[in-house]
Amino acid sequence: MNGESFDTRIVTLGPATIPSPLTMADRATHARTFVEKDRHVAIEVDPARLQAMIEAGQPVPSFELAGPRRRIYFDPSKLKCALVTCGGLCPGLNDIIRAVVLELYYGYGVRNIYGIRYGLRGFIPKYGHEVMDLCPDVVTDILEMGGSILSSSRGPQPIPEIVDALERMDIGLLFMIGGDGTLQAANLIADEILSRGLHISVVGIPKTIDNDIYMVSRSFGFDSAVAVATEAIISAHNEAQGYPNGIGLIKLMGRHSGFIAATAALAQQNVNFVLIPEIDFDLDGPRGLLKTLEDRLKARHHAVIVVAEGAGQKFFDTAHPQYDPSGNVKLGDIGLLLKEKILAYFKERDIEISLKYIDPSYIIRSLPACAKDHVFCSFLGRDAVHAGMTGRTKLLVGYWNEQFVHVPMSLPAGRRKQVDPGGKLWQNVIQATGQAVMVNE
Repeated sequence: MNGESFDTRIVTLGPATIPSPLTMADRATHARTFVEKDRHVAIEVDPARLQAMIEAGQPVPSFELAGPRRRIYFDPSKLKCALVTCGGLCPGLNDIIRAVVLELYYGYGVRNIYGIRYGLRGFIPKYGHEVMDLCPDVVTDILEMGGSILSSSRGPQPIPEIVDALERMDIGLLFMIGGDGTLQAANLIADEILSRGLHISVVGIPKTIDNDIYMVSRSFGFDSAVAVATEAIISAHNEAQGYPNGIGLIKLMGRHSGFIAATAALAQQNVNFVLIPEIDFDLDGPRGLLKTLEDRLKARHHAVIVVAEGAGQKFFDTAHPQYDPSGNVKLGDIGLLLKEKILAYFKERDIEISLKYIDPSYIIRSLPACAKDHVFCSFLGRDAVHAGMTGRTKLLVGYWNEQFVHVPMSLPAGRRKQVDPGGKLWQNVIQATGQAVMVNE
């Protein structure tokens, strides 16, 4: 990882001394495979760099392997757990909730499991949101439901009040499901808990359609988003081909990272232009998008453009930013801007076009997960339970080098993973689309 050093140690509330109920499973069933002590997954995969570290006597940076342990910290018969979903909706939220509840209930015998309604607001008394009792009967049939059965909200809430609520409810294990902002809040909550000397574990489960959480190679909801985005591209391509000088314009999610736009373009290779936050482009001028689009129409009579929501923000007034309740800068609507600019450009040149604009963002966010994400969420939720039951805290369950691992919350906090302009993903996009550099020199 370019020589960057990482502290991957995981905080624990204390020694795990209680034999895991998983060791007492019915002998008629298959025996559990436990993760033995000191099992890790190397962060670096380049053999030359690994060899150089070993020869220099340097420790190889690695993540602790996720999975069940032989001994746990919490007594399941006395433990109370809580789950909360925060931020925007995402395919797979109900899958995570279901996996966590069923593993707690059937795997460990925990009977007190509570769902906090409407995100972090659910902890704050003034909002008056009731707590939901979670058990197998409640969650068994929620896989095909979109959204979150716990609902969600955006925006920060007072950390001390959240911890006060956890104390009043006698919660021992908190699962926080959310993106970058949620994980930063979870880190602060865990710090407040530790400063008070409380024995409450906080486990994060990373959620982002954009797949942009740093040091997490894959997040749930991404594959579902790409699948639906691909359908939108098919529709846009059919519309573009159906009319003279047809243009299909699709805006996809991706505030800071263009993974959905780039991956969807490769999944359905009828895209001619992919615009993402990581790659600069101009609208006007001899090499700008508009002139390049005109050349494309003259040659092929149709075009498909995919744009990530965070692309082209230089075309908006950034001197006076506005913020949403979660503290994120409100983005200018690049999709509508491109639509207006394209229509005006060709009208000025008296060139007839047929432009169809598609924005499937909220359709994607609120749909149930695809089959691949169903499977992924099952692993993710169950490994979050295994981590929490051993008293580990201030961690998230991530995915790295094809393994589920424990990642300290402080590691990805405030940082984002982005498409590498020189990397294989973007180079394949360039090869598939044939798009040139659209910046005037």
